[in-house]
Amino acid sequence: MNASTTIQQDQRERAMRALAGGVSSNTRLLNPHLIVERASGARLWDTDGNEYLDYLLGQGPNFLGYAPPRVVEKVIAAQRDGIIYAATHHREIEAAERVLAVLPWAEQLRFGSSSSEMIQAAMRIARNATGRRNVLRFHGHYHGWFDNIQIRSNGGRVETGSLGQLPDALDPTITIEWNDPAAFTAAVSEHGDTIAAVVMEPMMLNAGSIAPADGYLQHVRDLCTQRGIVLIFDETISGFRVALGGAAERFGATPDLAVYGKAMAAGWPCAALAGRRDLFADVATGALTHAGTFNGNTIATAAVLASLDELEDRSVYRHVEEVGAALIDGLTGVLDHHGIPIKIQGLPMAFHARFDTGNEPITRYAQLQTIDQDRYGRFAGQLIDHGIWVAYRGIWYVSAAHTLDDVDETVKRFEAAVSDLGDA
Repeated sequence: MNASTTIQQDQRERAMRALAGGVSSNTRLLNPHLIVERASGARLWDTDGNEYLDYLLGQGPNFLGYAPPRVVEKVIAAQRDGIIYAATHHREIEAAERVLAVLPWAEQLRFGSSSSEMIQAAMRIARNATGRRNVLRFHGHYHGWFDNIQIRSNGGRVETGSLGQLPDALDPTITIEWNDPAAFTAAVSEHGDTIAAVVMEPMMLNAGSIAPADGYLQHVRDLCTQRGIVLIFDETISGFRVALGGAAERFGATPDLAVYGKAMAAGWPCAALAGRRDLFADVATGALTHAGTFNGNTIATAAVLASLDELEDRSVYRHVEEVGAALIDGLTGVLDHHGIPIKIQGLPMAFHARFDTGNEPITRYAQLQTIDQDRYGRFAGQLIDHGIWVAYRGIWYVSAAHTLDDVDETVKRFEAAVSDLGDA
């Protein structure tokens, strides 16, 4: 693939003049800076006409693939009815009921536009419910870019994650290693009376695709219950992807509150905070503020309803499991054949690839600090040059639109990229 042709270059220059960094999100500050023309199913095309098999899927939301026809149809119909009413509407009610029906532990929810804002709402609710100040979170877990939650873990130290971030905004935050029962027990023993909430990805998908150790989530659940701490699952990535009921269903764990987004609405911007009814009591009266002009709009909730129409037929999950497993097998076969020290870890619907000479799976964030992320980033650039659109940080997403034929083609392109790895 040639990412430097005239149309792309012209549009990059225009983007750099009009958009800060040429993008609208820092996660898109990539090289090559791809300018996309369109996407359909499991593929996208840049403005030079180059086609890519896509395993980034918009950073995960397009679990049904791009522009799934039945979802598009329902969204267009909703749009014709008007988008924002500043009032409750029938699609909003039905979407809430349908989401709660697949989350049997949850009793009520609120819709929002992004998971970052819903994490903020969850922490506010937890502080109100407990009368406590602190939030316990984990190295390597991402919960949005707001001052009070964005961190950079540096050799076990916690630093602010951005220039301009108020340093004292992290004062009420306790950060420890995830998947370490002893570390969690010690933190709760020391700080338990000050902890309002524990917030975590129930499967660490933002970094490493690390599954919870057997019994770990239940250990956290039990201690939170004993100490009156609100347990918040950030299911932004895992929700509706690793199972219809998310990681809570797949791993048999029950939070008090959980945040959903991405796959819930098949790529349309929508998020939800679900949880226990008693925790929403002050939200319901208006005493605890949660607001947003675009929350629960008609097109977002239509997308949720149409997505659930697809996902409730669990054959979608069986298909993604089959295709994702075949993809992992195919990529692993190429790597083994060429003796390339890239390890693949995770689930068929979402996994990470990393350069790693060790033979043991990664179970904690600290282990990720030893891998050569820059080397994988260079390799990801080569994959893009060979027509495979992937994330530089190593995560691969598989959608319902991917097929076994796509896997065969991906493996061919992957083999070509691996053959060029000496230049990475």
